[in-house]
Amino acid sequence: MTIDHVREVMPEVSERRACRVLNQARSTQRHRAKVRSDEPRLVQRMIELANAYGRYGYRRITALLRHEGWRVNHKRIERLWRQAGLKVPRRQPKRGRLWLNDGSCVRHRPEHRDHVWAYDFVHARTHDGRALRLLVIVDEYTRECLAIDVARKLDSENVLERLAWLFATRGVPDHIRSDNGSEFTAIAVRTWLAKVGVKTLYIEPGSPWD
Repeated sequence: MTIDHVREVMPEVSERRACRVLNQARSTQRHRAKVRSDEPRLVQRMIELANAYGRYGYRRITALLRHEGWRVNHKRIERLWRQAGLKVPRRQPKRGRLWLNDGSCVRHRPEHRDHVWAYDFVHARTHDGRALRLLVIVDEYTRECLAIDVARKLDSENVLERLAWLFATRGVPDHIRSDNGSEFTAIAVRTWLAKVGVKTLYIEPGSPWD
């Protein structure tokens, strides 16, 4: 729980009292981080190295930056690494890889409306125990739910039908993110998306939070 959250929920509570209750120094609460002049160039170079060396973590990237002449420590690079959304992808078997051999590790974050859509199936059951599926499509930038299709059975044809309707009524996104389920990696789906100029993104297995 943060001081700002406490004061938002209880406006009558002063900053001094909230800090005392949560045992946080007021100087920490009022501190405003200063961005160094070299930080934009440093972050850009860090991302370039992360793309070039996909299996390297922030410690090895720190060593490469020092070798190039940057005067940085691993704590600063770790902070910038997390802010930039970087991570080292887990190793995968050669069959069914979700990324290329360059080991790309930058998670593609949405930058504007209709930049990245995400879609997935949600499973549920009705009161009689019968299975139910929901196809959910959202805009990652605006968090807007674009469609929720509910049926006993949904497959790649249903995915194509709903996407075609959304493209016709809303427009075509730059990227679409999904897991590696058969409905999303079906040849028909990938071929159709390529024809309309939409790039596909797949999340890492076991990482639904992506």
